[in-house]
Amino acid sequence: MRQARHAWMGGGEDSDRGALSLMIVALFVAFIALAGIVVDGGAKLDADENAYALAQEAARAGATSVDTSTAYRSGSFVVNPEQAQEAAASYLAMAGQHNFSVRAIGSREISVSVTITEPTTFLAIIGIGHFTCTGTATATLVTGVAGGT
Repeated sequence: MRQARHAWMGGGEDSDRGALSLMIVALFVAFIALAGIVVDGGAKLDADENAYALAQEAARAGATSVDTSTAYRSGSFVVNPEQAQEAAASYLAMAGQHNFSVRAIGSREISVSVTITEPTTFLAIIGIGHFTCTGTATATLVTGVAGGT
């Protein structure tokens, strides 16, 4: 009777063999994916923050490039666009960045965009080998001096 019942239910006593192994593999893959989201997601947030901070600092470095000849001549403080771009690019080069753009906006602002590419740790297993983060900042020259007397 017992053998007949097992035969009717799908086979002998070995019909469930390997089911636990398959479940462990599936749980392991899910665990790796979760770890990838946590670790690599945190790294992406950190890279986003770094790109934005670098762009802010480079823009500030550029905004300090006052055209001194205009300041002495007319008393108005304006950014020297060429010097501002050089100062921002120099700051980023010293920080080890190579993928950036710097542009002057008129005579009082400078805009900097920095792109960082970071490799992934866990997500590379599923084909996501890196992520790209871009930070953009604009600095405006603001002074408290309207002119000399």
